[in-house]
Amino acid sequence: MRLFPAKPPPGPFREAFWRSPIRGTWLSSVLSAALLPLVAITSFTGFASHVSYESELGRNETFARDPVTRLLDDTFGWPAADWLFAVNQGLHVICGLLLFPALLAKLWSVIPKLFEWPPVRNAAHALERAGLALLVGGSLFVLATGIINLQYWYPWNFAFVPAHYYGAIVFLAGLAVHVAGKIGVVRKTLREEGVKAPLREAAPAGGTISRRGALAVVGGGSLLLGLQGLGQVVGGPLRNLSLLSPRGEGSAPSTGDAANDFQINKTARRARVTPEMVGPSYRLKVNDQTFSRDDLLAMAQTSATLPIACVEGWTATRRWTGVRLKDLAKLAGIDEPGELYVESLQPSGGFRQVTLNGAQARDDRSLLALKVEGVDLSMDHGYPARLIIPGAPGVHNTKWVAKIEVRA
Repeated sequence: MRLFPAKPPPGPFREAFWRSPIRGTWLSSVLSAALLPLVAITSFTGFASHVSYESELGRNETFARDPVTRLLDDTFGWPAADWLFAVNQGLHVICGLLLFPALLAKLWSVIPKLFEWPPVRNAAHALERAGLALLVGGSLFVLATGIINLQYWYPWNFAFVPAHYYGAIVFLAGLAVHVAGKIGVVRKTLREEGVKAPLREAAPAGGTISRRGALAVVGGGSLLLGLQGLGQVVGGPLRNLSLLSPRGEGSAPSTGDAANDFQINKTARRARVTPEMVGPSYRLKVNDQTFSRDDLLAMAQTSATLPIACVEGWTATRRWTGVRLKDLAKLAGIDEPGELYVESLQPSGGFRQVTLNGAQARDDRSLLALKVEGVDLSMDHGYPARLIIPGAPGVHNTKWVAKIEVRA
């Protein structure tokens, strides 16, 4: 018994519907060859970013580490390296932007395959189609949510970081199956550059652009997006190219002074941190001791020039001044801290606390920062005190620090 009629319904299931003469195995293979290294870099840096996030977030009450991240974190930890997260996340964002036009072009080149008739021929074909659905859906979900995240805009009711992470796993699983089945076709096609056969025996219309012209358009679009991503990562005059980052440097500084004139992802008002909370009554609790801001200013001060970078890809480098975390640990009676648990005055939110590993806690440049570029932190940048940790994601440089628990 037939599951589907022999004659396909009108529309995209008819071969004649797809009339572009440049669709074919050659264009699809070239785009695949361009996509694979970009996918590899984006995936590696994305998983590294996830480890940097979950290694600190996984030991609080809000987040739970997955087994793979737990193994990597417990084996290697996340080192305190000045530019580690900035470079990693910069590559992730730039390569992700480069991917997007090429991915859309790849999907366009193979779209007739998505409308094969009959849709399912046998069990093996059904499994292949299911894998293709995961591949296409996963790729679009990961890249679309990633680009929307650059805007710091979340029009959904789920947490971006875990959804993006598990979406990437679905995408890569589908990709691995797809590559295993198609790698021979791609290699053969690239050896025979003249292959022009369409994906289907359609009756193509006259061409409006050559295959190489199409590749030039796609490549130009990718480079344009990559360039604006580079501007966001590098900063300075290039930041003006960051068309996808409307929250660029200097967006809504609290005081207007140049020292505090850099990216603000979450204002004090949005975090519900009030002037009364950071006024004369402010006290920092370090284990069983408490300190006012004046007490902290009276301690030995250390300065370090460090970048602060965020998952969206932006980076800002400033000179920070404050008390070394290892010195605060000594005041708590622990010369070699194993980790530090830090809480913010922020009443709620997934990033109101962070756990720093031993390497981060003991690094000479890990600071409880009180000033930036020689002036007081602005309220929106964490006054009266914030963390500055070499190589940590921006959200782990906790603002409005209220409590530090030193653990051996």
